[in-house]
Amino acid sequence: MTNLEELAQHAATMAKTIVPTALSHFRGELGVEFKSDESPVTQADKAVEADVRAYLSKHFPEHGIFGEEEGMDLKDSAHLWVIDPIDGTRSFLSGNPLFGFLLAHLIDGRVEIGVIGMPALGEVFIGVRGAGAMKNDAPISVSAQRDLSKSVLYVNEGDKIYHNHPEVFARLMQAGQTRRMAYDCYPHALLAMGHVDVVVDYDLQPYDYLAVSAVIEAAGGIMTDWSGAPLTLESDGRVVSAATPELHAQILKVLNY
Repeated sequence: MTNLEELAQHAATMAKTIVPTALSHFRGELGVEFKSDESPVTQADKAVEADVRAYLSKHFPEHGIFGEEEGMDLKDSAHLWVIDPIDGTRSFLSGNPLFGFLLAHLIDGRVEIGVIGMPALGEVFIGVRGAGAMKNDAPISVSAQRDLSKSVLYVNEGDKIYHNHPEVFARLMQAGQTRRMAYDCYPHALLAMGHVDVVVDYDLQPYDYLAVSAVIEAAGGIMTDWSGAPLTLESDGRVVSAATPELHAQILKVLNY
């Protein structure tokens, strides 16, 4: 069986390989469509996923693939690559450089490798279970913050949380020492680097959170659903990242008061 180190090297290579494709569309003429849930799809989403699928077909033709744009192709029941070609399509099409590329590798249903690529920023984060996390080949780790009242808290998809769970949103607006509203994967990457202590996120798909969870956990943090359960392909899309167990326990109380 291919070892995790070799798989991680391939994952990092893919994150770098897609950069020219993503940037060739960024802040240019975009062909935009809308999915049934009204989320936008650009030519870049499709082109980046096609690049990754072509790479995987060449190097791992027997592995399964689950991509945001082309869906599930299960060939190997043990190995599965999960792709979000452009995490933050709305950011991408509005010229915001904080869009990402997400890639996870699961073995027997467990996330072993995660990559967060930030093409416009020139950053690649990779986390490997049991082997730590890196940003551009330099080790990274989460903060040591244990007190929610002193923490830097990011709330992703705050408009959706406000609309669907106003009471939770109201509590979040009283939590943390510094609060920021955001979207997409980069706040979680900031947490893996130790700049942010807690990130609450909402309405995600597996390709949005699996890669991110691998990076955060490899950096020493915790990422679960809002009930504190581990994340899987079947999770409900409400997730929370925290730097320490103490912070995780405190933010879960805020979410489930």
